[in-house]
Amino acid sequence: MSSSLKFRADGTFTIVQFTDLHWTDGGKKDALTRALMERILEEERPDLVVLTGDVIDSLRCADPLRSFREALSAVVGSGIPWAAIFGNHDSEGDVARERLLDVQLELAGTIAQPSPHDISGVGNFVARIEDAAGRTGAALYFLDSGAYSELPGIDGYDWVRANQIAWFREQAGALRRDNGGIPVPALLFLHIPFPEYREIWNTRVCRGRRFEKVHAPGINSGLFAALVETGGTAGVFCGHDHINDYIGELDGIRLGYGRATGYNTYGRWFYQRGARIIRLRDGEPGFSTWLRLANGRKVGPQPRHSPHWFSRA
Repeated sequence: MSSSLKFRADGTFTIVQFTDLHWTDGGKKDALTRALMERILEEERPDLVVLTGDVIDSLRCADPLRSFREALSAVVGSGIPWAAIFGNHDSEGDVARERLLDVQLELAGTIAQPSPHDISGVGNFVARIEDAAGRTGAALYFLDSGAYSELPGIDGYDWVRANQIAWFREQAGALRRDNGGIPVPALLFLHIPFPEYREIWNTRVCRGRRFEKVHAPGINSGLFAALVETGGTAGVFCGHDHINDYIGELDGIRLGYGRATGYNTYGRWFYQRGARIIRLRDGEPGFSTWLRLANGRKVGPQPRHSPHWFSRA
């Protein structure tokens, strides 16, 4: 596990989540994406940057590896620690996730690590945040949620596999044992939302907007159950659905979308690009979060949504 992350002297640790850049060829729209990222990093000055998938739109890239480097250049140039996980569009065509991870590991500032060889996906890892005493004050999990279903008769998107969930349980258990039997506060990042994201919108009060249906996998592999059972996980953050940005709580865990960052993909009229900001405090449960939009506006709290029968989808 990485030990390069630490809470600040004031006890805070701030994360900027960029998602769905869909970088292609470095043209005008990509330039807007880069400028937005640079501006948000200057405004927020975070301790970590997380990119939650679809960094590139690989089928539209003449050279996906070069595009991947270009998409990450604003973050690399900032000098802030960072990590990128993969979405369904990153490795379409003839570019492999393994090669993209190799590129990521070559770049300065990354905290990413290769996956254990015996679990599904590429780039599954956990990083710890040290407190002032050098102990693990919080943990950050990064999971590859795959791309598309490969099972006959099951359409749609992939899901976090059973061996990844078993690995998560092992890591959480080890951290808990080292912490005197108390679960370590944690966040989890992935690209594709799991089915409980649909449940919280339909059954719980949420903050934010849902302008498209939740494109979760057709199979619920039990990741959320593992999060509840292991304890400690305060929040999960995904991307994938570009015009959703809500966050809600289910069984003590807050499930949230990022805010789509890239201009080279679909959006919605008057729905600005931006980023989600997440702030942990050493020794305190939970986290605070807000959005930073392209016009510089800080949004928090977001608009309240109460469940209604007609919102179910």
